Amino acid sequence: MNKSYSLYPTTLLIFGFSLSILSFSSAAQNYEWPHYANNQGSSKYAELDQINRDTVQDLQVAWTWNSVDNAQIEIRPRLVPAGFKSTPVQLDGILYISTSLGNIAALDAVTGEQKWTFDTGTWEHGRPANMGFNHRGVGYWEEGSKKRIIMGTNNAFLWSIDAETGLPDRSFGNEGKVDLTVGLEREVNRSRYSISAAPTIVNDTIIIGGIIQDSPMLGFEVPEKQTDIPPGHIRGFDVNTGEMKWIFHSIPQEGEVGNETWENDSWKVSGAANVWTLMSADPELGYVYLPFGTPSNDYYGGQRLGDNLFGTSIVCLDAATGELVWYFQTSHHEIWDYDLPAAPNLVDITVDGREIKALAQVSKQGFVYVLDRVTGEPVWPIEERPVPASTVPGERAAATQPFPTRPAAFEVQGVNEDDLIDFTPELREGALTIINQYVYGPLFTPPSLEGTVQIPGDGGGAEWTGAAYDPETSILYIPSWTRPALTQVVSTESLDTEFAYVKNGLPTTVSGPQGLPLLKPPYGRVSAVNLNTGEYEWVVPNGEGIRQALIDRGIADPGPVGVMTFVTVLVTKSLLFIAMTDGVPMLKAMDKATGEILHEVELPAFPQGSPMTYMIDGKQYISIASGGGSSASLITLALP
Repeated sequence: MNKSYSLYPTTLLIFGFSLSILSFSSAAQNYEWPHYANNQGSSKYAELDQINRDTVQDLQVAWTWNSVDNAQIEIRPRLVPAGFKSTPVQLDGILYISTSLGNIAALDAVTGEQKWTFDTGTWEHGRPANMGFNHRGVGYWEEGSKKRIIMGTNNAFLWSIDAETGLPDRSFGNEGKVDLTVGLEREVNRSRYSISAAPTIVNDTIIIGGIIQDSPMLGFEVPEKQTDIPPGHIRGFDVNTGEMKWIFHSIPQEGEVGNETWENDSWKVSGAANVWTLMSADPELGYVYLPFGTPSNDYYGGQRLGDNLFGTSIVCLDAATGELVWYFQTSHHEIWDYDLPAAPNLVDITVDGREIKALAQVSKQGFVYVLDRVTGEPVWPIEERPVPASTVPGERAAATQPFPTRPAAFEVQGVNEDDLIDFTPELREGALTIINQYVYGPLFTPPSLEGTVQIPGDGGGAEWTGAAYDPETSILYIPSWTRPALTQVVSTESLDTEFAYVKNGLPTTVSGPQGLPLLKPPYGRVSAVNLNTGEYEWVVPNGEGIRQALIDRGIADPGPVGVMTFVTVLVTKSLLFIAMTDGVPMLKAMDKATGEILHEVELPAFPQGSPMTYMIDGKQYISIASGGGSSASLITLALP
C-alpha cells in the first residue's frame, strides 16, 4: 500500500483528504507533521494544545541545529544564500529538512542530533535562477519497507534519498536523480530553471513545477530571444523509477485548451507561466491544485497579446494522468507580477446550509478566491469588472478583471488620496507631492512609461508564506503587508531582445515623506476570515512597527502600526503563531479568536521558514528555520 506518511493511533479524518489529526487521550502521545504544511490540503494546522494560552509564557529553546550550509559558506564565500526558508517534516521521531544550498539533513526530533546529511551538489552550477540559493522543503514517501525523501534542487535535479541511510536510491532515475532540464520540450539553460518548493506526492506520482528566471536575458545571443525564458510546464514523475509519466503545458500547445488565448502564435516562444511555489492535493479525489505565475516578461505583454492561459490561474489536474479537470484565471493578460504566491488551502465549509469541498487561494492583489475544488465554480460570485487600459505602445491590457464579491479584499487595493499618510498636514502634502510624480489609480492600473504606483505591489499582499486554516472553526488566517511598488517599463530599442519593453531595473519601492511610509497604517496585518460566511472575524496589525518612532516625532500615539515584512503562520487547537521580525526576531502567540497577542518569544535570528509543530512522548515542540548567510539554524522550542 502506498502512503506518504505514517499515522499513530488514534486518528480522525477531517475533510476527506488525508488530514491526520490526533484525538487526544491518555494514549495519544505522538503527533507527526508529514508534509510541508502538515497535510496535503496546506492547512498549517495541528490539533495540539500542550502549548496553550496558560503555558506559552514558559516556552523556551529546547535545541538548535546549525545548518551544514554554514561550514560550506566558509569554504565557498560567494555562495551565501539570503535566508534559511525551509520547513521540516517529522515522521517516526525524525525531522527531515532541506537547506538553502541543497543539502538534506535527518535530525533526532527530541534532541536535534544529526543522523545524516546528503549534499545534492546544488552549488556546483553557480547561482540559481531568480532568487538565488533558497529552498523550502522536502517530500516524504513510504511503501512497504521503502522510505524515501524526495527533493527538487536549485540546479534543476529531482532526487530520491533513502530516509534511513541518507544515500541515493539507485533505482530512481540516473543513480538517484532525474535531470529536470530534460523533457520540457524546449532547450533549457540550467541557470534559468530551478526548484525551491517541496514536491507534492500523490500516491505514486511526484508533481513538480519550477522557478523560471523573471527577467529577459538581455545582451546574450540566443536563436529566439524570448525562448531564453523556459516554459513553466508541470510534470508528473513515477516515485519508484523517476520516469516522467505526464506533462501539462502551462502555455497550451496547438489544439489544446487555452491555445487561442496566445495571439500571433506567441505560445511558441513565450516562457514562464510557472508554479514556483507550493501546491496542494486532495488524494481522495486524486486531484492536485496548481497556483500559476506570470508569463514572460512580467510587466509587458505586447509580444503575447490575449488572456494567456494558464498564466496566473488556479488549475486542477488529475494527479495520476496530468489531465485538466478545471481552471480559473485570477488575472487576465498578467502584467503586474501578480503570480499566485502560495498553495491554496483546501477547506470543507458550509455556506447557506450547503456543504462544499472548497479551496481558498490567497493572492498578491489582496483577494481570496474561494472555489468549489471539485468543479472550480466560485462559492460566491466573482464579477468581471472594467479596469484601466494601458498607455504603453504595443500593449493591450485586458478590458476586465475578476473581482470576488466575498470575502472582501484583505489588503489596500489601488491608490487614492484618502489612503495617503496624514499624521500631520505637512506629511500629507509631502505624500501628495510624491504620488503626483507618477501614474496611480485603482487596482489593475497597468505599468507605464512614467511609472505606476502599484498597490498591492508585486511582492503582495499575500506572499509565499500563505495562510493557515483552522478546520474546527472554518477560519482562514492571512498574513499580508501593505507595500507600494513602482512599476515602470522602459524601451529596449538599444538592447538585444525581442521584448519591446522591460521593467526599469531601478529600485521599485515607493517611500513616503521624511522617510516614512507613503500610506496610512497598518503596514502589515493578520486577517481572520470565516469561510462559512465570507466575513472577517478580526483584522489586526502584525506588530508595533514604527509606533515609537512616530511618537518620538511628536505625533500622537497611533497604536500598533504593523510591519512591512514577511510573516509565517501556524495554527493549533488554541493558538495562532506568527513568526516575524518586529524590531527583534520573534515568535508571537495570538488568541486565535480575537487576534490578541498573548506572548512573544524572542528568537536568536530572523525567522524565515514557516513554523511547524509535533509531539513525541507527550511533549510538544515547535521548530522554525531562522537566520541566513553563514548563520542559518533550525530553532526548536518546547516547554521546560
